[in-house]
Amino acid sequence: MSQRMTLQEVIREYGVPQIRLDIHATKTECLKLREQLMAIRDLSQAREQGYLDIDCKLFIDVDDIDRYLSGQLDTLGEIYAFSEDIKSFKE
Repeated sequence: MSQRMTLQEVIREYGVPQIRLDIHATKTECLKLREQLMAIRDLSQAREQGYLDIDCKLFIDVDDIDRYLSGQLDTLGEIYAFSEDIKSFKE
């Protein structure tokens, strides 16, 4: 099981983020995603964690889905961006 970092842990390890994006999903979306992630665990005989890896490196753990659905977490996930992550566009 992966462990979700708190904002204080993010600040301590990486510095103060410039923005934070919260991730929300409907119950139906969560249950469908949870089913897919559990299938990864089952098929790999628990060698794979069954998490969602997106290009921005957001990890959504099965336990986070359960905690979100039960009301223990306000968001399904959070993405932090730092000033070095933000590129300016010039024509």
